[in-house]
Amino acid sequence: MESTESYAAASPEELTKRSPEPHDSSEADSAEKPTHIRFLVSNAAAGSVIGKGGSTITEFQAKSGARIQLSRNQEFFPGTTDRIIMISGSIKEVVNGLELILDKLHSELHAEDGNDVEPRRRIRLVVPNSSCGGIIGKGGATIKSFIEESKAGIKISPLDNTYYGLSDRLVTLSGTFEEQMRAIDLILAKLTSDDHYSQNVHSPYSYAAGYNSVNYAPNGSGGKYQNHKEEASTTKTIGVSDEHIGLVLGRGGRNIMEITQMTGARIKISDRGDFMSGTTDRKVSITGSQRAIQQAETMIKQKVDSASERATE
Repeated sequence: MESTESYAAASPEELTKRSPEPHDSSEADSAEKPTHIRFLVSNAAAGSVIGKGGSTITEFQAKSGARIQLSRNQEFFPGTTDRIIMISGSIKEVVNGLELILDKLHSELHAEDGNDVEPRRRIRLVVPNSSCGGIIGKGGATIKSFIEESKAGIKISPLDNTYYGLSDRLVTLSGTFEEQMRAIDLILAKLTSDDHYSQNVHSPYSYAAGYNSVNYAPNGSGGKYQNHKEEASTTKTIGVSDEHIGLVLGRGGRNIMEITQMTGARIKISDRGDFMSGTTDRKVSITGSQRAIQQAETMIKQKVDSASERATE
């Protein structure tokens, strides 16, 4: 699925109007409470955000005071070809960092397509399923008020149970840049008041056990945070019937690539005619940590089982 996000810039006057100063000390304290936001960008757009040698992201961090992290190259949100950017800091720092990134991507869009082209405005936030109820509100009251107040379109995707371990949903915002940013202000304030949400800052890509995220620190150095890297790597071989190997591979290798990206395991399938002893099952060798192997094996079995269930219906 190709990314279609694009952005429109806002004038300093408009930003001032949208973000008034807190009225009292309690609002000021809330504005300083640590928070974060995650959203999707295309692989190409992620390169623009990083800049040569990390120069752009370092500049954005220095200007905003926020910490900016990206999932690594080719490590995408499940079901998409888009990378995840996480911005963390106070609400003000996070919003400033987000505006710098969106303004950068918008300017490049116009440079490519020309100023007379109406940009396709869409931002997709990544929000834990456990926090989506707060955005929706009782009977949808909260999300309706957010739509009315911001004038932005706000849609929350259903939780996609086809991806093992995925506990995040996409909140898609549409409209002008100003409408989207007003919606983000409202959503971020709601999320920041949720103590469970603040805990997710420590695992921005928790749905993928094998993901490595790269943090570009303010000094420009890249520090890698690697999950389960210290676990011993082993190999387990399972059998999959020859007729079902295509389901594991997927069209153009899509399925096996998704399983590899989400679990961190390496998967090798034996050549045709190379079967498990005494069977006609192909050998599927899974290498990685015990957790990665278990998750990859579960996902492979899910692919095969779903086809078997359809065949018996």
